[in-house]
Amino acid sequence: MAPVVTPLHERESYLAARVLNALLREDYGGLAARLTRDRSGVTLPLPSGRRVRLTPGGLAGLFQDFVVAPGEELTLAEVLDTLGAVADPLDAEGVAAFAQECRETLVALDLLDRHAPDPGASPLRYEVLAARVDHPVYPTARCRLGLSPEQLVAYAPEFAPHFELRWAAVPRDAVTVTGSGVFWPTFAQAGLPSLDRSHVLFPVHPLAVPSLPGGIVGREEYLRVRPTLSMRTVAVDARTHLKLPLATSTLGARNRRSIKPATLRDGALAERLLREVLDREPGLRVLLADEQTYGHAGHEYLAWMIRRLPEGEIVSVAALAAPGVLAELAARHYGGDQAALLRDYLTILFTWNVTLFVRYGIALEAHQQNLALVFGEGGLRLLVKDNDGLLVAPDRSDLDIPAFADQRLYTDDPHALADLFVTITLHLAAAAIAVPALGDARWVRQTLAAALDAFGDHPMARLLRARTLDAARLVGKSMVTAGTLVDKSRTGAADVNKYYGTSGPNYLTVSQRSA
Repeated sequence: MAPVVTPLHERESYLAARVLNALLREDYGGLAARLTRDRSGVTLPLPSGRRVRLTPGGLAGLFQDFVVAPGEELTLAEVLDTLGAVADPLDAEGVAAFAQECRETLVALDLLDRHAPDPGASPLRYEVLAARVDHPVYPTARCRLGLSPEQLVAYAPEFAPHFELRWAAVPRDAVTVTGSGVFWPTFAQAGLPSLDRSHVLFPVHPLAVPSLPGGIVGREEYLRVRPTLSMRTVAVDARTHLKLPLATSTLGARNRRSIKPATLRDGALAERLLREVLDREPGLRVLLADEQTYGHAGHEYLAWMIRRLPEGEIVSVAALAAPGVLAELAARHYGGDQAALLRDYLTILFTWNVTLFVRYGIALEAHQQNLALVFGEGGLRLLVKDNDGLLVAPDRSDLDIPAFADQRLYTDDPHALADLFVTITLHLAAAAIAVPALGDARWVRQTLAAALDAFGDHPMARLLRARTLDAARLVGKSMVTAGTLVDKSRTGAADVNKYYGTSGPNYLTVSQRSA
């Protein structure tokens, strides 16, 4: 059956509303101050003179006060003109880059409509379904800057492709490797004969080949793989994933998908730190992916990491937002009770992250794409991966904190830990998944409260309660602002993924029921 293709104007209006909502949420250029209120409601005047009707965020816009009202048809040009009107002249380059993101996202939405692959029953089925769901916050997340439509269809997870890797010969004395690659080809198989004594083979994503020095990449392809939700991580088999650099950006022009060599070691050290926590806290139902095997050659496109996964059925948390997935999993594992599955997940999620925060001074950048449910013997468990973005306060922990290369992984401010907890664990891993499914935030609040109550009057528990359950408003990340629109020299953001300065209503204090 041919896919049902959404008319162009509907796709464009959908994207334009998401972009305008993001600009309002981040209050870029003081946009929120332009809102007008009268008896007919809240509106936003555009430079064209048109007034766009807004409605309270609610379930449709959980993290902000107002969103574009249903039925308002916008064009991308109208929204980009509005962006240009409020932008600081110093942001001209970022505004132009974001406009390009919007155009490429519109193309990606069209491709998504026209290609509806059957994910089948493969181990990556849920990865494909998750990839076909839009990001809960970032409006142009479907854009992979600079990739053509043909490249997206050939390599992006939402299209369920297969492809083979390329291989590069790297001088042995330039290489750092931990562990060993058990599925590497021979040099002859890679089309690089006679180099085995002086060089080491590195796997290369086909999209990264043009970014490497000439003459080092073999002519032959070897090892058939499939992209996971992350896209730069590919599945070799059901239990083995391979993370490779990509020559593109996602979630902002500054979010390059290359791999800085130091992040591989930092991620491995962070995993060991978390394993020490689990050794001390045997009651936590958490598993860690094994990410100790990696290699690099001091080049952002010559790096790799092998991720080994545990036994059991593994489902990305992001897939729970895909149509039918929650019901399917609940039918197989929870007697059809979707709320029970989500409550169990939230309990594990908050028990783990509150324990890290209160007892060990750690907050994880483990969002809905870096977490997975593991169904198997012993009931539901939570799988955590990609730990190189965590934040730790050494003075609030009795753990032996590693010597990370990236100094941004350390903080002496407990409120910085709380910012990360709220924007990642609470917003993306919990609320964005559970609130739309359950119709309100009741279970998010109750499971978080229970996790905090376990620590009584501990100062860190009091702080986190004040920043979440008892807060008038909840902090948010200004992802578009820091990721693309405003240069780091002006935002002052050491890490564009941890740039705050915006806030939204506290959905934990109000029952938000769908109509």
